[in-house]
Amino acid sequence: MNYHYDNGRRYHAYHSGAYWGPNDERAMDHTDLGHHLYTLMLHGELYLAPISKNPQKVLDVGTGTGIWAIDFADKHPSAKVIGTDLSPIQPNLVPPNVQFEIDDCCDDWLYSVDSFDFIHVRGLYGCVADWGKFYEQALRHLKPGGYIEQVEQSVVPKSEDGSTDGTIFEEWGKVSLEAGEAFGKTLKIVDEAKDRMIAAGFTDVVERRFKVPVGPWAKDRHLKELGRYNRLQWEEGIEGWTMMLLTNVLGWNRAEVELYLMKMRQGLRNPNIHAYQEHTVVWGRKPPED
Repeated sequence: MNYHYDNGRRYHAYHSGAYWGPNDERAMDHTDLGHHLYTLMLHGELYLAPISKNPQKVLDVGTGTGIWAIDFADKHPSAKVIGTDLSPIQPNLVPPNVQFEIDDCCDDWLYSVDSFDFIHVRGLYGCVADWGKFYEQALRHLKPGGYIEQVEQSVVPKSEDGSTDGTIFEEWGKVSLEAGEAFGKTLKIVDEAKDRMIAAGFTDVVERRFKVPVGPWAKDRHLKELGRYNRLQWEEGIEGWTMMLLTNVLGWNRAEVELYLMKMRQGLRNPNIHAYQEHTVVWGRKPPED
């Protein structure tokens, strides 16, 4: 399998440049860490949408290492689960009801119309240029009464006590949003998914918002554990999140990015900064047939 290498990281070769994230071993470990963070955020659940107990066909868009698809297939043996991604980084030993395909979700979908009971989307911020087309295709390929669920995170850290004001966290948010716009694939979908689903024709759309600490500063036991894992996710992920976008899109050199990341790592370990991220889980239903 051919790959593209840039600034010491490995990237997908299929539709090279369409996605900013690396797919090397470090990135794969980071993806699996993110899966643990999300399931911890949802208190062990893989999804929140009120899908049927025995779904028959499920699509996981942007499956990454395939960890969500594999866990879902284990818990729902009735379902045929298809995971799609630009990178062929999924394991070979998987449950018999899982299959993985190399595909770009921004292309025209070739599945049968009205074929999926559930479409799962997670972490596609900065991946899609035309979200209107994406949701229209998802609606078309869901069965009547089927659900889509999307899980996203904000790239703009915030604080309730003002401790992020004027810090590297504030700069991070501004630079990240600028990079997403210059790339032509917004990083703001965390705040737009609900309205876009409604505009596409989904009904019964629900949005759940979560404030996830960055670091173990929260007093609540669950939030403290979430914050500990989230800080680790940031520390392990910030290079992969930024290197391609800042160098190839915004024109920074590698030394400038490394200095920026050093400041961010220092900020992540500053106990006086009480940053959090907003995460959203949004689900909607394709109207059932009359």
